[in-house]
Amino acid sequence: MTSDVRVRFAPSPTGYFHVGGARTALYNWLFARHHGGQFVLRIEDTDRTRYVPDALPDLLDGLRWLGLFWDEGPEVGGDHGPYFQSDRLDLYLQYAQQLVDEGKAYRCYCSPERLDAMRDAQRAEGLSGYDRHCRYLTAAQVADYEAQGIRPVIRLAVPTEGETAFDDLFRGHIVVNNAELDDLVLLKSDGYPTYHLANVIDDHLMEISHILRGDEWLSTVPKHVLLYQAFGWQVPIQAHLPTILDPSGKGKLSKRKKKLADGRDMLTYVHEFKQAGYLPEAMVNFLALVGWSYDGETEFFSRPELIKRFELERVSKSPAAFSYDKLDHMNATYIRGLGANDLSGRLLPVLAESGAAADIDTTLALVPLVRERLRTLHDVVPLTDFVFGEAPSYDADLLLQKGMDRAATLGALRAAREALASAGRFDEATIEERLRGVPEALGLKLGAFLGVVRVAISGRKVSPPLFGTLAVMGREKVLARLAEAERLLEGAA
Repeated sequence: MTSDVRVRFAPSPTGYFHVGGARTALYNWLFARHHGGQFVLRIEDTDRTRYVPDALPDLLDGLRWLGLFWDEGPEVGGDHGPYFQSDRLDLYLQYAQQLVDEGKAYRCYCSPERLDAMRDAQRAEGLSGYDRHCRYLTAAQVADYEAQGIRPVIRLAVPTEGETAFDDLFRGHIVVNNAELDDLVLLKSDGYPTYHLANVIDDHLMEISHILRGDEWLSTVPKHVLLYQAFGWQVPIQAHLPTILDPSGKGKLSKRKKKLADGRDMLTYVHEFKQAGYLPEAMVNFLALVGWSYDGETEFFSRPELIKRFELERVSKSPAAFSYDKLDHMNATYIRGLGANDLSGRLLPVLAESGAAADIDTTLALVPLVRERLRTLHDVVPLTDFVFGEAPSYDADLLLQKGMDRAATLGALRAAREALASAGRFDEATIEERLRGVPEALGLKLGAFLGVVRVAISGRKVSPPLFGTLAVMGREKVLARLAEAERLLEGAA
């Protein structure tokens, strides 16, 4: 393989950036980087009826978040632009007219009503496809339609006999009977091209060497091959990627919202994973493995390692399931591998977004206490929300530990408050030393005693490591929480 590799990712802004599209973009990007080639971003925005205005910003933000920066395309430019198909309409018209002039395409004047009636009749007979009514119009008939002011579409004159063949890197040699193909529309009556025409023209003019896309597009290749042949152009190398299945492995990972086995909503858009607290490096590593494997065993790859090792020969021909459990495991591993400063810098915006009055020093101090418990960055919020702001609200009975009545619990709270109030320092080691010495004098078990303190300061039975958390919160806040717990218990008596 040479540096002549040029690949493209060509999404339509008709919806938000799906993880299936993200994997396609990633494979194209890795393939280009592996071979020292070019990764082109092209926006196929000719479907104006389904255009979603904020889909493009969502796409660009998602690609940047994943670190899949493009060599040519929107906001970057390049020698093969424009990179929005809506800015290339004159090109499509020019090439469509060329095919008409050469007798390889024709104008079709059929009205929507005629086409609907034709399809109804065909369905009754078990047939499908355009009946080529306008393909054989006489000059007089064409003149009559033109005189009526009917705006035609342009259709490709597909051969009615013979075969069309092509090779796919994953699917092998594929042969299709031309009789099974329709005279596809190339240019619509509004002057906009169909996907087929614009795709072929742009891939040729942008000098795309390899087309890597989802296998749902495999059925379009014979039509595109015929177009390449009509223009006398070379067909790029085809590689249709395996389908991504949902976690059950029984159906395609769709955009419809479903529930995971643990009750969580199934995320499908890139921005949802970002908002949920997944790391971009974990997403890239995970997505690379949804259909590709280096040796069947290695799971964790840095970005440079992925670039070095990614080869199309290692892409599976079979569909691959999207495992959220594996992604969670991988994300948690990446979080644990972050340095304290890096992780605190990523946690601080998450805490701020939740409404917590967090600062960088407090967040940095919390990192060693929560790092091992984080599956996603957003897990930090329920783990630490009690550290910031006002005392949490909870039922007084939550303070009562096994084998302890109200009187014993009140005694534990007072003793803990006195021990911490008189401590010379308020660091983790001093707090631990002071509190561990309290329960024996009260005739309490250490676990039960610390359980009372934990509920008093956090409002819950489970929290990050207690001594370190108390040190982060500070003496004043901790003593106030213990005193509030005493009042709450006394008022509930």
